[in-house]
Amino acid sequence: MKWHIEKIINFNQNQLWDKGYSHFGFHDYFGKQYILDYENNWVGCYNKNHQLAWTIGPKRVKKSHCHLMVDILKPVYLSGNKKDELLISSSGNKRIYKVKPNKREVQLLIDGHALGMKDIGNCVYDHNDCIWINEITGCRIWNFNQNGEVIQSIGNGKSGFQRKTVSYHETQFNWIYDMKCGPDGNIYVLDSKNYAVRKLELKTQLVHTIIGTGIAGYEGDGSDASLATLGGNSKRQFDGPWSIALDEENNIFIGDTQNHVGRMVLKKNNIISTIAGKKEIIKGKRNPICEINPLNLNLPLICSMDYYNGRLYIPEWEGDLIILKRK
Repeated sequence: MKWHIEKIINFNQNQLWDKGYSHFGFHDYFGKQYILDYENNWVGCYNKNHQLAWTIGPKRVKKSHCHLMVDILKPVYLSGNKKDELLISSSGNKRIYKVKPNKREVQLLIDGHALGMKDIGNCVYDHNDCIWINEITGCRIWNFNQNGEVIQSIGNGKSGFQRKTVSYHETQFNWIYDMKCGPDGNIYVLDSKNYAVRKLELKTQLVHTIIGTGIAGYEGDGSDASLATLGGNSKRQFDGPWSIALDEENNIFIGDTQNHVGRMVLKKNNIISTIAGKKEIIKGKRNPICEINPLNLNLPLICSMDYYNGRLYIPEWEGDLIILKRK
């Protein structure tokens, strides 16, 4: 499977990712696109004319057509369901908000602080509209019903790793940076400081390690992903890969941040390969918008990824958004 660069967006040189739009490219169930402005504490939805149809946050956003005043702090993730409902993860105050955009309604659905969570990362709907949340440093996965009531938590809050298949109650993680629901209905967890991807199989309540060995490195391209290694940097507080995404065929994409590459694992044979970026990078160098080869991309710090409708969105922390399209 081959990819080409459809577009490279160089955001304003004085508007770096860590000063502004740190998460641009998220899509909901219907393909609407969103900005999550981490530093300025707001989330916005773009319309077809590339204007802000509506925004949400504690302060009004000037260019927004409609703004909802809500105490969002450091938003990091967004997901939607087929009912046109959104979940927004407000990491700064450990809250999950539920938004009904058409009705302009917002509800505080889950209060992580009240539940004793150390932090909140991602928030995703599964195929039954139940909700899954990960604690990053708390090393736990939480499962809630549609009303925000706890069903169960997975992990004991202490870092650990099992390469073999284990049950929910045996499972341990080590800093979970990302999590997605696959088209097969299972939950895929980026077990970042274990340099692995784990699959939560909902029917059997088993956890399988499907990518990675628990050891950092950059090996395995062209081979079974269960034997591959993902990048690590012990000097970074947020070590390991930072993001994952899945397509309609359940192929998995990994933002292998410390190796500075995007990698893909094919569902049909579990083979891993590098599809974007290169190990040798130049920090601070922007990607030329005329670049055509994904393997020439300079990706010092891949911060998040999203897949929608044949396109993979790769934001790079220093200000580039790369959009890859399947050939």
